[in-house]
Amino acid sequence: MEVGPEKAVGELEQGAALALEGAAGVDRARAILEGGGAKGLRRILPFLGPAFVASIAYVDPGNFATNIQAGSAYGYRLLWVIFASNLMAMLVQSLAAKLGIVTGMNLAEHCRESFHPILVRIVWVLMELVAMATDLAEFIGAALGFQLLFGVPLIVGGALTVFSTFLILGLERYGFRPLEAVISGLLGVIALCYVFELAVGKPDWAAIGISFLPPRFEGAPSLVLAAGILGATVMPHAIFLHSALTQGRVRVSEESHVRRLLRFERIDVVMAMGIASLVNAAMLIMAAAAFHQGGNSGVASIEDAGRTLEPLLGKAASVVFGLSLLASGLASSTVGTSAGQIIMQGFLRHQVPVWLRRIVTVLPSLVIIALGLDPTKTLVASQVLLSFGLPFAVIPLVVFTASRRRMGVFVNSRKVTAAAILVAAVIVSLNLFLIIQLFAGGTNA
Repeated sequence: MEVGPEKAVGELEQGAALALEGAAGVDRARAILEGGGAKGLRRILPFLGPAFVASIAYVDPGNFATNIQAGSAYGYRLLWVIFASNLMAMLVQSLAAKLGIVTGMNLAEHCRESFHPILVRIVWVLMELVAMATDLAEFIGAALGFQLLFGVPLIVGGALTVFSTFLILGLERYGFRPLEAVISGLLGVIALCYVFELAVGKPDWAAIGISFLPPRFEGAPSLVLAAGILGATVMPHAIFLHSALTQGRVRVSEESHVRRLLRFERIDVVMAMGIASLVNAAMLIMAAAAFHQGGNSGVASIEDAGRTLEPLLGKAASVVFGLSLLASGLASSTVGTSAGQIIMQGFLRHQVPVWLRRIVTVLPSLVIIALGLDPTKTLVASQVLLSFGLPFAVIPLVVFTASRRRMGVFVNSRKVTAAAILVAAVIVSLNLFLIIQLFAGGTNA
């Protein structure tokens, strides 16, 4: 179905208004931006949400796979990579939020406006493949969660995942606020699960501190894993989605009000990405404490981790691990579907019913499960496709936010642009390195 520019803008504005209804309504948010309104935490609440939705991409099942493998193989050695990756993610997601707030257009719409029509189609196809690859990892992760918790066959777990995500996506009819609340709640479940895992795993905190002094690798295989951690952290669909979640969310025109809104959005990003960073760190620490310290350095798959935790730390640890994986898979699969809608509408001004898009994107996952292919190897393969798509999100984002024509007085400073270029170069270089190593069989080293 084709969506004209006026209709598309109207739908976005309507969605933004719905997202801020109730206690955190548009009037309240605008009053706060004008210098009045609530105080303390209540002053921040109306602006929290977009970054928490985007942050789910940073704790999806792909992160489980890379963090578990890194922790079991190298102990706490690569813990610094998680924090470095999330610092990069904070900058990238802040720029995505800024682009949407200042210009009122999301990243996909800017690409459509700036690129040649042929390139627009090419990038759109690539981003659709990226969305499918993302959904593949997330869908299989949720199915594995159902399997670990209830002992059902993987195909049954897949069917339960389809049903569950349809229920969650149904909340979109009430605006983004209820969906944001559910996604944030699932993020909280994942975080609490890993608080429990750390409590029963009894990690060596002194060794954790020493692992940062100095930050280092341990041969080429550890560098491959580090690239995998980064590739599972900064994700293309999260960048496109975040820029859309902030566009038109609160409409203000005065420069001082926009600057205040940008400050609130940075708080949203720091809080959400900070929690995601701690969850990822907890995943790696749990794997290091449970597996590496116990001599099980060969645990490299989610299934092995779930099975091995029970004899090492007890039944409760295995159940909690399965619950965290299920929450991660359901939340990230829901977010991935929403991102796919944004990408199609932004690049082509087309959209399809969310239920139809959900069915199409899960078909490859169901086929893979039905064929009995290895889930963890499938997750790794999906990360390769994500690596191909990442430059087409990060580089345009840096270029657009550094453009005075687009951003006006809110254009990136030279320091921010330099930092963004450095981050983009690191992300693209490490992802290219990961692709080369994967094709060369380097991950088996």
